[in-house]
Amino acid sequence: MPIGKLARYLLFAALIGISILTYLREQDAPALRPVAEEVPIEKPRGQSSGENLAKGTGFDYYVLSLSWSPSYCAAEGARANRQQCDTGRPYGFLVHGLWPQYEQGYPQDCDTSQPRNVPFAQAKQLSDIMPSTGLVTYQWRKHGSCSGLTQRDYFATMRQAAKRVLIPSAYRQPNQRGPVNPQVLEQAFTAANPGMQKDGIAVTCDRDYLREVRICLTKDLNFRSCPEVDRSSCRSRSVDMPGAL
Repeated sequence: MPIGKLARYLLFAALIGISILTYLREQDAPALRPVAEEVPIEKPRGQSSGENLAKGTGFDYYVLSLSWSPSYCAAEGARANRQQCDTGRPYGFLVHGLWPQYEQGYPQDCDTSQPRNVPFAQAKQLSDIMPSTGLVTYQWRKHGSCSGLTQRDYFATMRQAAKRVLIPSAYRQPNQRGPVNPQVLEQAFTAANPGMQKDGIAVTCDRDYLREVRICLTKDLNFRSCPEVDRSSCRSRSVDMPGAL
């Protein structure tokens, strides 16, 4: 056989051998499948998945009370809590409390196996939404004790409830402003929070100032109606909403 023809024959045989080895290796290798990237789905505010949420007992629903801090500081004057009202603490809306409610009335100062006092370190963990450690203990004794929850679970639920509510952009900063219509503020909250019902929110005031926004939530922290709370809404059409000092 001529040398050139023999060389072509050997090259052809080598290529066949390489193809066979490649095929056998592919059969032995584990199949590789593309992994779909998991994209977290952000739940709209006002909707709760119920995951990792301790369920309270012994009541029907919650009221989340948001206090306009400059009104409290102005009304209390020298008696105001310094942790909240000292110069350089420009708070706007803060959590006043998370209150267990009955359909008619509400429980308070309930018997519980939990301590009456809240450890200082635990109270300080709420300083971004409730800067007064004294208020933390007061709210626990009067309202948290009626939730059927431990202190830790009650305050964790309070924080989650605060996250459910979006403060309308026009009211996020404690700027000095003129008199406001409480109904306009209520409409701003319902517009910013899909699912919040007109009879599930109350804006309260005293003779001088706009004081609180109270929002009704289920035990799963979803918005709900609450006619009794709604009836406590401010009847004035113009009240002061002061700015921070």
